[in-house]
Amino acid sequence: MCLVALLAACQHANAQIYSVGDGITAPVATYRVQPEYSEQARRAKWSGVVTVSIIVDTQGRPTNVRVIKALGMGLDEMALEAVQKWKFKPGVKDGKPVPVQAVIEVDFRLL
Repeated sequence: MCLVALLAACQHANAQIYSVGDGITAPVATYRVQPEYSEQARRAKWSGVVTVSIIVDTQGRPTNVRVIKALGMGLDEMALEAVQKWKFKPGVKDGKPVPVQAVIEVDFRLL
């Protein structure tokens, strides 16, 4: 692991993670990547929602991205891949950006 990534990981591990409320504003998505549909799910006409937990850091980047409600058929991986590319306006406490935990629902529907 490079030194910069290691330092960032250490700082993140020591930082307090906030939840929305009590003066903490929610992060706002400013750039979203739509997830691809897996071929397996398309053939099976599979649809539904993948629920993803993230921490939006003070730079507006999603970190600690993980599935908390899976859908299967390769769609969980597709949701993770897309959300990792999103950009956010970070959550704020007392006028300063803070890391905030958020939950995202990624909807998969065939037209």
